Amino acid sequence: QVQLVESGGGLVQAGGSLRLSCAASGSIFSINGMGWYRQAPGKQRDMVARITSGGSTYYSNSVKGRFTISRDNAKNTVYLQMNSLKVEDTAVYYCNADNVVRTGTTRGYDYWGQGTQVTVSS
Repeated sequence: QVQLVESGGGLVQAGGSLRLSCAASGSIFSINGMGWYRQAPGKQRDMVARITSGGSTYYSNSVKGRFTISRDNAKNTVYLQMNSLKVEDTAVYYCNADNVVRTGTTRGYDYWGQGTQVTVSS
């Protein structure tokens, strides 16, 4: 079974920084895109940032210029460096990996991490 394990969430003051990590494990042959989504209480889950296997990146307008997504393909790990955090960045952050193909198989599936809480205080 493929697992995505997130780490790095926590409590930080506005203007501060946090770095999230998400490691995928489970006899993985290849992963297409990896990304971060977030969900605040009472709101839908929205895309924050995504990175393709080739390194192309995409950001939501609300985090552009403040957050940076990166990826280590050898470690099947994706990172999210969050700077200049705002109170409105408070949410549960979820890692996503799409079209994950396990070794010895040909079909890809999407997976989600369990989520990590990020709280930004004023």
